[in-house]
Amino acid sequence: MIQSSQCELCAGDGGEVVWRHPDFRVVLVDEAGYPGFCRVIWNGHVKEMTDLAPVDRTLLANAVWAVEAALREVMRPEKVNLATLGNMTPHVHWHVIPRYLDDLHFPSPVWAPARREADPSSLDARHARLPQLREAIRKQLSVAGFSAA
Repeated sequence: MIQSSQCELCAGDGGEVVWRHPDFRVVLVDEAGYPGFCRVIWNGHVKEMTDLAPVDRTLLANAVWAVEAALREVMRPEKVNLATLGNMTPHVHWHVIPRYLDDLHFPSPVWAPARREADPSSLDARHARLPQLREAIRKQLSVAGFSAA
């Protein structure tokens, strides 16, 4: 079992912090083929969702939905994938991943072998939307009643 001192999500932010709440943070992940890939990470070292109190599970889920709404609004993906795996990093966190028909892996999971090469012009256009995405995430979380830490 990984101790919190050895956990990469306890030791670091896990990406570029867009929103910091007392209980969780929202980060943009530096994933070249997936501009807009976000994580919603519980701040305390907790292994499973059911280790959280029901009120905290609801709080975290509502943050995930707010990030998904921002992604859909700004990035206009074909689909949004939500995943909470934690096999490699047993710390509660959600992946919120915009998916496109032309992305490297579609329709397979992003962790599967690539099916095609990335289209540089599509990636450039998606990267250009990241400033808007940061603002949309902040707005969605504010509208949902979250306060920043």
